[in-house]
Amino acid sequence: MRRAQRLFQIIQILRRATGPLTAAALAEELEVSKRTVYRDVAELIGQRVPVEGEPGFGYLLRPGYDLPPLMLTRDEIEAIVLGAQWVMDRNDKVLAGAARNVIAKIVDVIPDQLRPYALEPSLGPRPVASDYNEAIDPGVIRSAVRDGRKLQMRYRDDAGAESERTVWPVILGYSDTARMLVAWCELRAAFRHFRTDRIIQANLLEPHGTKPTELRLRWQAWRASLGFDDRLIGAPPESATLRQ
Repeated sequence: MRRAQRLFQIIQILRRATGPLTAAALAEELEVSKRTVYRDVAELIGQRVPVEGEPGFGYLLRPGYDLPPLMLTRDEIEAIVLGAQWVMDRNDKVLAGAARNVIAKIVDVIPDQLRPYALEPSLGPRPVASDYNEAIDPGVIRSAVRDGRKLQMRYRDDAGAESERTVWPVILGYSDTARMLVAWCELRAAFRHFRTDRIIQANLLEPHGTKPTELRLRWQAWRASLGFDDRLIGAPPESATLRQ
């Protein structure tokens, strides 16, 4: 990797980081030595890029730094298109349309020699094993998650028993065969995971009064207390999933 590319990559890594990154962490991702990182960071600071920090404590990019847009690479284009293709197969009309729009926008701005990577990609998602046969619009759930609103729903468990639930949606997780709603259930006074193909009816209610980020942090703490991993998306083991 040329030095100019490496300097740009350091800025990108710092931009997406949520806290200070050590030279060792930067060196590992860039596959260079820590000494090279120290030199590159000094070069960025010398060019008035607002990088703050020092060796041993880590580096961060001061908020508000605006880097002029640069062209996407072939790998970045294929990564975006692969993700968009996966979304288009999830039987969510709104997100599928958004994914198609993303590809169209990319095709519109990239040079001619890069367009085949978007229009004729060499990668593709695995075919969907389920058609997501659901009675509700997933957009209703996504709105509840984004806006911090309660969701009143009628739910059918794996044994066929129906119940009325009022839940505080946390996140909508996707797999190849099903969608899973993670929510705080008022009936059980605990976090629960609901398969969206078992939701018979759902209606938006008033806000639940807790910030979506705070609710997600509480869910992550609950997962950690039960020994689950800390991924944001993904259902827990089957034994816990069935506890409706």
